[in-house]
Amino acid sequence: MQFGIFTVGDVTPDPTTGRTPTERERIKAMVAIALKAEEVGLDVFATGEHHNPPFVPSSPTTMLGYIAARTERLILSTSTTLITTNDPVKIAEDFAMLQHLADGRVDVMMGRGNTGPVYPWFGKDIREGINLAIENYALVHRLWREDVVNWKGKFRTPLQGFTSTPRPLDGVAPFVWHGSIRSPEIAEQAAYYGDGFFHNNIFWPADHTKQMIELYRNRYAHYGHGTPEQAIVGLGGQVFMRKNSQDAVREFRPYFDVAPVYGHGPTLEEFTEQTPLTVGSPQQVIEKTLAFREYAGDYQRQLFLMDHAGLPLKTVLEQLDLLGEEVVPVLRKEFAKNRPAGVPDAPNHASLLAKAADGAAKAQRKEGADA
Repeated sequence: MQFGIFTVGDVTPDPTTGRTPTERERIKAMVAIALKAEEVGLDVFATGEHHNPPFVPSSPTTMLGYIAARTERLILSTSTTLITTNDPVKIAEDFAMLQHLADGRVDVMMGRGNTGPVYPWFGKDIREGINLAIENYALVHRLWREDVVNWKGKFRTPLQGFTSTPRPLDGVAPFVWHGSIRSPEIAEQAAYYGDGFFHNNIFWPADHTKQMIELYRNRYAHYGHGTPEQAIVGLGGQVFMRKNSQDAVREFRPYFDVAPVYGHGPTLEEFTEQTPLTVGSPQQVIEKTLAFREYAGDYQRQLFLMDHAGLPLKTVLEQLDLLGEEVVPVLRKEFAKNRPAGVPDAPNHASLLAKAADGAAKAQRKEGADA
């Protein structure tokens, strides 16, 4: 099972000091957080994609390429790549390039995003959001797997004899997660291709998350990719920790109360009761995260949001120390207990390459038997 962090890259005033970091400071902080994630033994760093204030990560592959050069083991991902408003040809080329630079330590999470004005900024109609996601990803999927593509669709100019460059590393496309909070069509899309489904459940109660994941698992099996238990699932989470739970609540409350994403709504206590947000001790984080398996089943990737709401970099790095030293080692051990043998590990470049080689060998044997 993979554990990591994701960032939305918000530039938010620190409510305890009133100071707002500059864009440069926030970008540099995100890099520092990624480097810290590798240092403390996490598996994944993922960044969102936004094109509007107060967010800064408008070019995820640029940031991930820079982080790739400064890390050795960390898997580099997006927590949203806007499949609706980005050109699918550019997506295919950018992430193949990143694959080569990072020696395969790359995957990608496709999503529609949650910022309505982005659509017209890029010449798209938000009312076509689902159709854009379906058509654009169908093209990306082909561009990574076919050396020469002839294609015609509704939302971009046709392609004739087109080759996307560079080709994916070792002929193996990056693993794709389809991220969605509320759209069953996206769960269906992930199941159709046999890709991963990431439910960023940070604002949602357990029953909704369970419903979406069960839909994806059942449709994954329907399309012949394996049993429902073999489907590839990821979850989000939000945590803030201190050794003493009362200290965690006292320190985090002012950030929660004014945060753009959930401030001025439910109380901190209500939000932690109704969603995956955990504010407390490392042991409380462990207990609540382990409970995710009760409604999501055995899953493959757990990402935590930790650097939002104006939290200063020093505090976030302290959080990562706690996560890496006290939380994740226990989660690895406990999630491994009673995990059925048929449940796959999270895919990575090495496992995808081995799977492709095995498929090619089976095809050769079949050809020999049919000859």
